[in-house]
Amino acid sequence: MIATGVIVEYNPFHNGHLHHIRQSRKETNADIVIAVMSGHFLQRGEPAFVDKWTRTQMALASGADLVIELPYVYATAQASDFAKGGISLLEALNCDFFSFGSEEGSITPFLNSYSLLQEHNDTLQQLVRNSIQTGISYPQALNIAYKQLIPNNEQSFVDLSKPNNILGFHYIEAAYKIQANIKAVTIQRIKAGYHDAIGIDSSIASATGIRKAVFEEASIEGISSYMPQTSFKGLEEWQYTNASFGSWEAFWPLLRFTIIRHTPQELSTFAEVTEGIEYLLLSAAKNSENFANFMQQVKSKRYTWTRIQRMLTHIFTGFTWERLKSFEQPSYIRLLGMTENGQKYLSANKKEFTLPIISRVASSDDAMLMQDIQATDLYMLALNGPVNTKRMGLDYKTPPIRM
Repeated sequence: MIATGVIVEYNPFHNGHLHHIRQSRKETNADIVIAVMSGHFLQRGEPAFVDKWTRTQMALASGADLVIELPYVYATAQASDFAKGGISLLEALNCDFFSFGSEEGSITPFLNSYSLLQEHNDTLQQLVRNSIQTGISYPQALNIAYKQLIPNNEQSFVDLSKPNNILGFHYIEAAYKIQANIKAVTIQRIKAGYHDAIGIDSSIASATGIRKAVFEEASIEGISSYMPQTSFKGLEEWQYTNASFGSWEAFWPLLRFTIIRHTPQELSTFAEVTEGIEYLLLSAAKNSENFANFMQQVKSKRYTWTRIQRMLTHIFTGFTWERLKSFEQPSYIRLLGMTENGQKYLSANKKEFTLPIISRVASSDDAMLMQDIQATDLYMLALNGPVNTKRMGLDYKTPPIRM
């Protein structure tokens, strides 16, 4: 059986994701599509729009055969570590291919760019350091340095100012670094850009645009044409049973409390909190009644919105620098859901997997898994408040979804 992997958030699952799964299956002639999906907190430092089991159901209904959880430590990390976690899990699952969406749409420019940066890595790092000293963010400095290294020849190189291209490059980089056997494929991202708002003349919209529309309109009715019917039904069910969709604005009271209850010295121990920003975080939390106002006080040229949100995620979940440094690579395969076809793949190939499969979390005390379980409880608490005691310990109560 040919297995193709994708590394995803599905926040929420929409028609663009459906196109990616279908094209990935077609391009690789795959019998199985395996989705490694983030849990309750995401790479841009945000709470998930809906929980991981709702998103698992959306994925299984629209073409994924297996959904595996990307552990918190990687799901909330910078792009290189996010990619490392995802690619390592797909390699452990014995996938033949990994497929990612990109603005580029062709794999050759990614391979050329990787070779270029490997060959000139020392020069690249010096150029980055020089740019950062001017006060710009690391991603901006990296892109400037990269452009300075591109030779004037007939080779094609990928545009690393585009968000999906950047992530795709890190997937390629991760595969080389771990000496993976898995092969890379990229699918052209169509119509909607990563940050684009929804448009009336298309059935494709970005997840960012969909979430923005829901929060601005306080309704999901306007987004039904941008996602499969099964995904929209999942959102309807979520809205019926939950106080809100996941967002920092909704979580702000509890996030604010969490920041204010710590001293600056304590805040500095949490992952990604650096260079004295803990004082600004504390001051802004005390003086902000909502999340938007807080971010306006904290954001700067040096600290991107995404980087700040990742700091806040780690503060909220209690994830420290010490704990981050204790994890070197994924240590398990956490099964969230499967189709009948996916179950057949597991049965036929499990002896070849290089990591243990966890379908019942009670059977493991892995420290990385305990972080995922804690993240779930905190997400549920912030979502519906302290009266929502029935949703504590959901990781122990929820078996893998079968479809």
